[in-house]
Amino acid sequence: MENLTRTQIVLLVLLVSFVTSLATGIVTVTLVNQAPPPVTNTINRVVEKITPGENLVTERIVTSEEKSVKVIKEVSPAVVSVIATKDIPVVERQFINPFGDDDFFKRFFPDINIPQYEQKGVEKKQVSSGSGFFVSKDGLIVTNRHVVEDAQAEYSIIMNDGKKLSAKVLDRNPAQDIAVLKVDGLNFPFIPLGDSDKLNQGQTVIAIGNALGEFQNTVSVGVVSGLNRMITAVGSASGPEDLSGLIQTDAAINPGNSGGPLIDLSGKVIGMNTARAQGENVGFALPVNLVKRDIADIKEFGKIKYPFMGIRYKVEETGLIIQKGENQEPAIQPGSPAEKAGIKEGDLMTEFGGVKLDQKNSLGLLLSKKRVGETVKVKVKRDGKEMIISLILEERPSGV
Repeated sequence: MENLTRTQIVLLVLLVSFVTSLATGIVTVTLVNQAPPPVTNTINRVVEKITPGENLVTERIVTSEEKSVKVIKEVSPAVVSVIATKDIPVVERQFINPFGDDDFFKRFFPDINIPQYEQKGVEKKQVSSGSGFFVSKDGLIVTNRHVVEDAQAEYSIIMNDGKKLSAKVLDRNPAQDIAVLKVDGLNFPFIPLGDSDKLNQGQTVIAIGNALGEFQNTVSVGVVSGLNRMITAVGSASGPEDLSGLIQTDAAINPGNSGGPLIDLSGKVIGMNTARAQGENVGFALPVNLVKRDIADIKEFGKIKYPFMGIRYKVEETGLIIQKGENQEPAIQPGSPAEKAGIKEGDLMTEFGGVKLDQKNSLGLLLSKKRVGETVKVKVKRDGKEMIISLILEERPSGV
């Protein structure tokens, strides 16, 4: 290398630089040509993963819609309008001169006529309407108590095909907005009853009823917005009524829908439409498990038997204090299930049937889920000690 001339050295450097650049260029081109395929394949794989997902979402929407349509077709024949009719006086209006045949006054007041009303018999007229639904093929129908609360009215149902049948009110639940009717006949379409204890928020539901009293079998679809709601319902002839344990839904429940079914996507009743709030998209339904209890009573006893404990109490944060009434009525009614079981004045009741008593699980709500004759265990605190007491529920006496 020492014998190389300056010119040779320069040429050698240029040669090495050229070879190095050439090699680098080849590597760079090779890497550039090789790099895109993996990136392209990755993008394709991502797209392939997303595309089926989009199709699946579309399929789920279609399936849900198809389910709703199918369920509505299946259950609609079992949904009825409940009509109340009553003898309404026919009043005739006539205008008479208050001075009768007195010509003296007629001369001064010839054009004075006073309306006079006179009853000319009676005629049957529709006074109210609601909704209901068949729960058995032999003609049992359930509706809201406030739909059939007028004991002086006559009731009939109009079926989905327009057929009108006379209906008899078998009984009205004194503590829940439930009534059971009966029409004569066999092989009526009916809707199976589900289990409202298994409901979840967000679950799709369908409300069906006689909207506004004239649009038969109007359908609205929504979701379960909330569970175990408490409200004060108005609009009943008997005045405001406290209702608890209700299902809240955004499915439209309009006037006239009362008593109609709230259905799940399996085609089972999970509630009975009962009330709507003043706000939009807020409706309430009674859980079907309460309705099932009354149906069972009707089938077994021919009437609704409401369970009874026989205690007076004050609600505290920790439970129910058994105490006398405001007018010193006894805390424990003589001969009641509570007295027979050994519950005493001053006891603090904390649980009923294994459920803690609180604002959402009131004694009235828990009691409404039980039947006469059932044995229930209640937990009480007495003198600082907890104890479990078993009692047998009896039928609530009339007037209590």
